[in-house]
Amino acid sequence: MIKEPALPKSMPCMGFIETQHLSIILILADAVVKSAEVRLLGIEPNGTERITIHLGAGQPDSMQAALDEAETHAEKLGASIVTHILPAADPGVRSLTTYPNVLNGIYGGREELLPTDFNPNLNKIMSQKSQAIGIIETQGFTAMMAATDTMLKSANVELIGKEKIGAAYITVIVRGDVAAVQAAVDAGAAAVGSLGKLISTHVIPRPHSELCGIMPPVPVK
Repeated sequence: MIKEPALPKSMPCMGFIETQHLSIILILADAVVKSAEVRLLGIEPNGTERITIHLGAGQPDSMQAALDEAETHAEKLGASIVTHILPAADPGVRSLTTYPNVLNGIYGGREELLPTDFNPNLNKIMSQKSQAIGIIETQGFTAMMAATDTMLKSANVELIGKEKIGAAYITVIVRGDVAAVQAAVDAGAAAVGSLGKLISTHVIPRPHSELCGIMPPVPVK
């Protein structure tokens, strides 16, 4: 059953950013919520490499500023994106962003990445001084495992988790101080080699709290 729309009446405007690969989407999501008065409603994979960011805002001008920022960042990353604004989204449309976090039965990833209590302690963990996140996206599970093992052994970082989006694309995320995360990501990328396809790598020095809220599950120690 669909829950009540997550977008408050005070934020009737919706915006969408669609592009390829979760690693790129995470960078864009962090950039837009830092640059404009918008709310990150969720990130939705479509079973291939394409993914959509759902945003909410009180005014179309705020949303346009966020989408302009996304365009600027995407150009720097060499990514092609699709953006769109619904100035006053119908409640039926808003309800499409409120499904619970569930796993896809085909590829095993979350149907939608939503800011819920999925990781109740992650925001507190990520608020520690100098915490950064490192992202490696591969096509191929073996490549991801090799990259993760190398990252954890090569620098003082902790594993946040992994996320699947379909078509054998997998993203793994680690955290730590900026220097350690950068070293880990560089080593992990080199470890992929011929085991699979390295899609991209990124380091976000201080991820926005809304981005932290949709991270994959923290591994149980």
